[in-house]
Amino acid sequence: MPHGKSGESHASSITFQIMSWKPRALYFPNFATPEQCQNVIKIAKSRLRPSTLALRTGETADSTKGIRTSSGTFISASQDSTGTLVQIEEKIARATMIPRDHGEAFNVLRYEIGQRYASHYDVFNPTEYGPQKSQRVASFLLYLSDVEEGGETMFPFENGSNMDIGYDYEKCIGLKVKPHQGDGLLFYSLLTNGTIDPTSLHGSCPVIRGEKWVATKWIRDQGQGLM
Repeated sequence: MPHGKSGESHASSITFQIMSWKPRALYFPNFATPEQCQNVIKIAKSRLRPSTLALRTGETADSTKGIRTSSGTFISASQDSTGTLVQIEEKIARATMIPRDHGEAFNVLRYEIGQRYASHYDVFNPTEYGPQKSQRVASFLLYLSDVEEGGETMFPFENGSNMDIGYDYEKCIGLKVKPHQGDGLLFYSLLTNGTIDPTSLHGSCPVIRGEKWVATKWIRDQGQGLM
């Protein structure tokens, strides 16, 4: 029996490992099944386009060329007839305790050999991007494939390290998370007081062998409406 009007009818568990407190990062082994991962890849494959960046004031596509070299597409759960994305969204909501409608559409990405994403923040600093109606609180990365070599998610400033070395935002250093099909990675971009966590800087190391597929769910502090 549920103990509250909006609660679930039975107890369930989601296995996770705390990877870091600075930034707050959790690892979820076997978050999705291989079949679910393959469904998402199948949906995304025909829709892939070169990945783009949200530009800061004064930046252009030419001046930021090479920072993000993957291919990707945005897919909402309503565009998935298999129901896989709804299942994943519901599980992410339970894992984060942030309602489904606070999530953006999934950004499904493919990284081929040599492709990477230089270190960056998922939040939009108003001093660089202008006023924001809502802010990204957290990011959930679901790894859709294994990667033979390379392709790690990196946090160069984990626990305050490397913040005083003149880091060039390109080197693959700090805490590294190797992709494994079906596993999830959750990290928070905001501190508990609502300000940007400087240690949430992160990137994707270049793929050396194989191919990397990942589905990213950005979660905001305000509801977006389910799409």
